[in-house]
Amino acid sequence: MSKFAPIDLQPFDPHSRTARGHGGLALRDIDPEAWRDIPEDVLTDARTDSEIAREYISHGELRPKSVANTQKELYRFLTWCREEAGKSLRQLGVADLNAYKEFLKAPPADWISTTKWPRSDERYRPFSGPLSDASRRQAMIAVKGLLAFAEQTGYLRRDPGALVKNVRTASASRITRYLTQEAIGLALATVESRPAETPAALRRRERDRFLLIAYAHTGARLNEIVGAGMGAIYSEGNGRWWIDVVGKGRKPRRLPVPADMLDAFRRYRTAFGLLPQTGRTDTTPLVLSSRGKGLQRITDEAASEALKAVFTAAASAAAARGDSDSAAQLRQASAHWLRHSMLTNHANNGVQLKTLQETAGHASIATTAAYLHKTDNERHDEIMASVAGKNVL
Repeated sequence: MSKFAPIDLQPFDPHSRTARGHGGLALRDIDPEAWRDIPEDVLTDARTDSEIAREYISHGELRPKSVANTQKELYRFLTWCREEAGKSLRQLGVADLNAYKEFLKAPPADWISTTKWPRSDERYRPFSGPLSDASRRQAMIAVKGLLAFAEQTGYLRRDPGALVKNVRTASASRITRYLTQEAIGLALATVESRPAETPAALRRRERDRFLLIAYAHTGARLNEIVGAGMGAIYSEGNGRWWIDVVGKGRKPRRLPVPADMLDAFRRYRTAFGLLPQTGRTDTTPLVLSSRGKGLQRITDEAASEALKAVFTAAASAAAARGDSDSAAQLRQASAHWLRHSMLTNHANNGVQLKTLQETAGHASIATTAAYLHKTDNERHDEIMASVAGKNVL
């Protein structure tokens, strides 16, 4: 067997016979000999580490992206248990988990590939390089979640993860990954200047223009816009327009839609041969593929790449006119930077933090406060004025 052979970590189908036994019987009733050493009061049918991992992944009603991330982390961990530690979950101790934390800092060369091969390919490797502290923290959250679940269901007698400290990460006191209004304006001008000599090119230009304006105005997360439907943009008849999105924890929010975003939405729909406006019951995907004849939703990754292409072109335009600061910003920018930009610009314009917290969907207002740069700028200007007015050195 290959060192990195696939491990089945697909969530159990709650309606599947194999998930809960056959014909309503528990697995211990089908094969009692296999359960001889397992307590009667366990809350799981899992008999292997991969089965308890599958139950854990199935348990949380996770979004597809969260399922994929959890599968990735647990595949790495279970493979490490087998290949490096030579232990099952029941044999692990605190020292083993701390060793895994250290392992993530610098995985061996044979665990790494800079090419993302499919899991079924023998060239597949679990890592593309060492993990940052933030990534190690997320990896250990998944591992500790699995071990806690395994103990709670009775699969494990003790949870060694409860005694392992979380990976510490440096927390920024304020947000720095955002675009200035000038940089956003340049990105908008760049996408508007794209030639549209074919219907597909026109659809792509108007879609990308809408995406840029929508994310810059709403501060929505990437999947919140991509996952919405056309009917999510609506008015209740009082002149105010909204977009309904579903955020983290499946919590719904509605976000204000300014006039230029509404205009971009209507232009975008027209480019796809649709009426400028639609009703709230329209479930057509909000973000459409510019290719093909059907109205197909694009993926989060495709939307992210579309905006990245806009930023890259805008960076080249900024560099050509000698604006090195904007060029440097735009080269690094991603879709999420537009969320930071919206919150930063509104915070600095005096919008109440409570308003921004509700718009952003932040659980804590302290998270929102990190976007307030105005006091920093005022403090800087005050010090510089003092330097200019008096001899300090």
